[in-house]
Amino acid sequence: MRPLLYIGLISGTSRDGVDAALVGFEQPHPIIRAAVCVPYPAALARNLNRMILAGERPDTTAQNEMDMLLADHFSETVRQLLQKAGVSAADITAIGSHGQTIWHQPEGLHPESIQSGDPERIAVQTGIVTVGDFRRADIEAGGQGAPLAPLLHRALFRPTGPAARVVLNLGGIANISIIDNTGAVSGFDTGPANCLLDTWIRKHRNEPFDCDGQWAAGGQVIHSLLEKMLADPYFQQAAPKSTGIEYFNLGWLESFRPEQYSETADVQATLAELTAVSVADSIRPHTPGDVLVCGGGVHNTFLTGRLQQHLQDIPVRSTAEFGLDPDWIEAMLFAWLARVRLAGQTLDTRSITGAAQPVLLGVISSPH
Repeated sequence: MRPLLYIGLISGTSRDGVDAALVGFEQPHPIIRAAVCVPYPAALARNLNRMILAGERPDTTAQNEMDMLLADHFSETVRQLLQKAGVSAADITAIGSHGQTIWHQPEGLHPESIQSGDPERIAVQTGIVTVGDFRRADIEAGGQGAPLAPLLHRALFRPTGPAARVVLNLGGIANISIIDNTGAVSGFDTGPANCLLDTWIRKHRNEPFDCDGQWAAGGQVIHSLLEKMLADPYFQQAAPKSTGIEYFNLGWLESFRPEQYSETADVQATLAELTAVSVADSIRPHTPGDVLVCGGGVHNTFLTGRLQQHLQDIPVRSTAEFGLDPDWIEAMLFAWLARVRLAGQTLDTRSITGAAQPVLLGVISSPH
C-alpha cells in the first residue's frame, strides 16, 4: 500500500527561513517523518524584510517578483526535504504551502491577506500537486483568515478530562486555541510573541533572536512602559481577531519612545513581559486544565517561565511531552490542510475567524 505522505511548508512571521515537514497519515494521528528548515539566502532575506517592514501593501510589480523568488526557495526546500527523507516526488500525494505572509489586513473596505510564494510555480518545479492560498476563502466568507492552527490543534490535542485545554503557538505572533472535551474549538491571535523581541535585539545587538531569553533575563521590567503598551486597543479587542507584523513592528514600538530608557536590556525584559502578560490575560478567562506550547518561542525559557508565573497553577508544557515536536506543528498544519482540501472537505472556522459559514480552504495547483 502506498504511504499517505504529504509535505507542509510555511515561513512564519519570524522570517528565518522555510519550515518543511514530511507528514505521514497512515496512523490515526499524523506523524512527522522528516523535517528541515532552509534559511533564506541573504539577498532574498534583505528584500523580504524591506518589503514587509515597510508597513504598507506592496505594489503589484514587487509582489509578483517576490512571488517567484519565494516559490523557487520553497521548491528548493522541498528538494532538500525529499533528499533528507530518502523519498521521491512520486511518493508525495500533495504539498500544502502557506507561503510567506507579506500583508495581512482582514478588516476594512477591502479585506485581504497576501501570502507570497506562487503555489502553481511550486507545483511545476517539484512535480507535486500543491495546495496554497489557504486564507482567501475564509476572508471572502467574512472571516479573519487566521489563525488556522486551531483546526489541527483540535485534531491533535483534544482533552479527555472536563477542563478545556489551550494550545499556544509562540511564533512572531502568539495565537491560542481553546479546545473542550466535546471537540468545540475557538481561537485568536493574542498579539506579539517573538516579533518585538527579535526586532529589538536585532537593532541593538545585531543578533537574530534572544537565545533562551538571556538578554531579557538580565534586564528589569519598566512598568510604566509596559502599562502604556498594554493599553493598545488590540489587547482589549474582542475575538475573533488576528494581527501581524504589519501592526506590531518597530514603528509601533518606537511610538512609545523606548530609546529614552538608558538600559536597552530593560526594554527587552519589558517586551518579554508584554508577551507573557498579554498571552496569560487571554488564556486565564478560559480556565484551562493545561497549556501546551509550540512554535519557536517554546525555546525561550525566560519567556515561558514568565508565562508560567502569570498563569500560576495552570501547567505550561511543551507539545513535545505529547510526542509532537513544537518546531514543526505549523508545517504539519499545512500538510493536514492539503489533505483535507483534496478530500473536498469544508472546515468550520466560524468560532475561530468569524467566517459566516464553513469554508473550503485552499486552491489546488497541478504540476501539469
